[in-house]
Amino acid sequence: MDNYKVSSFTKKLVDSKNMKPPFKPLTKAEEEIMQVLWKLNKAFVKDIVDELPEPKPHYNTVSTIIKILTDKGFVDFESFGKSNRYFPAVKKEEYTKKSMKQFVKKYFEGSYAGMFSFFAKEKDISIDELESILKELKKETPKN
Repeated sequence: MDNYKVSSFTKKLVDSKNMKPPFKPLTKAEEEIMQVLWKLNKAFVKDIVDELPEPKPHYNTVSTIIKILTDKGFVDFESFGKSNRYFPAVKKEEYTKKSMKQFVKKYFEGSYAGMFSFFAKEKDISIDELESILKELKKETPKN
């Protein structure tokens, strides 16, 4: 491959075993199901339906969304005869981190300072909250 010009698409195919799939945000319905699964850790479709707010979606609707989440790699399952018990394949913290990075990149040109500035200007975040965030950042930043 070194002697040939290879497209980035081909490189992705060749290196796909070493690469993580690109982050794909969840739809509102998918995220609602994931929130329940993150809360319950393991659940059958009926358990998930029971945890959803009114008006509850139909069992088949939830089952279809879980199938999509399984295909996307967000959910896995273990079989018990004809029934499957589902569990998250992606940690909530991992999804939150990637979602927030994508959000900041999309709306604030990748600038967290720009995001905080926006919320401060809109009065959606107080000075006390900003100072608390700054304290947390200072705790986590290693000192040389």
